[in-house]
Amino acid sequence: MRKSIYAAGALSMLAALTFAAPAQAGGKDDGDRHHSDDALLSVLHGVPGLTVDVWVDGKLTLDNFEPGQLAGPLKLDDGSYKIAITGADATSADHPVIGPVKVHLKEGRNYTAVAHLDASGAPTATLFKNDTSASPKGEGKLTVRHVAAAPAVDVLAGDTAVIEDLKNPEQEVLTLKAGTVSAAVAAAGTTKPLIGPADIPVKKGKNTIVYAWGSLEKGTLDVAVQVVDSAKWRD
Repeated sequence: MRKSIYAAGALSMLAALTFAAPAQAGGKDDGDRHHSDDALLSVLHGVPGLTVDVWVDGKLTLDNFEPGQLAGPLKLDDGSYKIAITGADATSADHPVIGPVKVHLKEGRNYTAVAHLDASGAPTATLFKNDTSASPKGEGKLTVRHVAAAPAVDVLAGDTAVIEDLKNPEQEVLTLKAGTVSAAVAAAGTTKPLIGPADIPVKKGKNTIVYAWGSLEKGTLDVAVQVVDSAKWRD
């Protein structure tokens, strides 16, 4: 049964992850800060077939967190936490699958932590800093993140590659006129879709983040979408 304190559970998932090197978006640091001193944190579970329990300082805070779920955004104080992640229905944090680890969260940033598969299919995780810098008036951002067990990919608009050779766990950020983009994901250098095509809305003053997750070999490729606010548009 899912715990009622969902925010605490999502925080514990973040801290329990063994982070790969952060994949940062472009842009100035000031543009990636929001107006609060809190950190904003979302968590995406992108490991197919793996349901987990998460423990914070030895206490169960998230029970049966399932693939494809996105938690947050959460407003969190900075600080250090000792976290462990176990298989579902564990009776304690004594035998973690990942951790225990101590993680310090920084204030004033917008992040998404993604539990996912690496290119070879092994469970891993990446912490992304979400680009909240301003876009020109009437435009928005489209961010594509490759967190699937799959080779490098191209992102296609029609038959044209608008993002090329994107590898796990990289991301690419585009600034586009607001509207609907029909996009597909194909193996790098090809035009046969592995995912899509799908209509993705690009919203004024927003960053629409698309995650390709799952496994190509096992036929579990899927897409998750997150939308975060950007700073006020520039004229």
